[in-house]
Amino acid sequence: MADCECLPKCPFFHDRMENMPAMANLMKKRYCQGDATDCARHMIFLALGGDKVPPQLYPSQVERAREIIAAAKAG
Repeated sequence: MADCECLPKCPFFHDRMENMPAMANLMKKRYCQGDATDCARHMIFLALGGDKVPPQLYPSQVERAREIIAAAKAG
């Protein structure tokens, strides 16, 4: 599988994780390299657009992503 299309510009990895390269690499393997469907950031990107992804959202915060998507679609 190919890398997630968001990875080259993902502010989470390029801003928040720049001082933690080992952790960033583990998270990239899990969420960005291969199947990105488990990534909370990618879920919002697909549903609402990249400008709606909160910069502080961690890839593992799937429940929070679902709340954001539901709120946006309800309102």
